Amino acid sequence: MHKCEAAMRQWVSSVIVKYNFCPFARQEVENNAIRYYLSEATELEEAVLDTLEQCRELDNHPEIETTLVCFTEGFSDFDQFLSLIDLANALLVAQGFEGTYQLAHFHPEYVFADADEDDAANYTNRAPCPCLHIIREESMEQALANYDDPQSIPEHNMRLARRKGADFWQALLEKCGHKSVR
Repeated sequence: MHKCEAAMRQWVSSVIVKYNFCPFARQEVENNAIRYYLSEATELEEAVLDTLEQCRELDNHPEIETTLVCFTEGFSDFDQFLSLIDLANALLVAQGFEGTYQLAHFHPEYVFADADEDDAANYTNRAPCPCLHIIREESMEQALANYDDPQSIPEHNMRLARRKGADFWQALLEKCGHKSVR
């Protein structure tokens, strides 16, 4: 198994599921319904094409609930990754996937637009490697309909992240295989 895939699998189980950052992830892990696609893309266009291809794979494989497109070679620069997010979202719409799929995004150096770089809340979107998470909108709507107060999820995650502190989350990322660049 590639080190990026191993790190991401470890991160999903030891961070996302264990600390309930996504209350819907445990079921998908237990059902083995998460696809980990490793992209070697280093250029925006190639990365977006890989992402769109994974949307088509989800169309053809209903047993796969969600896909993590993990970039093994490119997009370590967070600003370049932000450009990838913008282009990928625009092309999802252009290719007719709006309303079918949405993208979440994770990066080892993730910083929210209105946050300080050292804010522990950034760890809610930090992962061992750059990743676009393709989510089935219909499944998300069903999950949210059965969840009390879904708007509280991000707030809860940020409070938990800040309570535990940046050093705690950085240590977890490093245990998953991410090496800090700081």
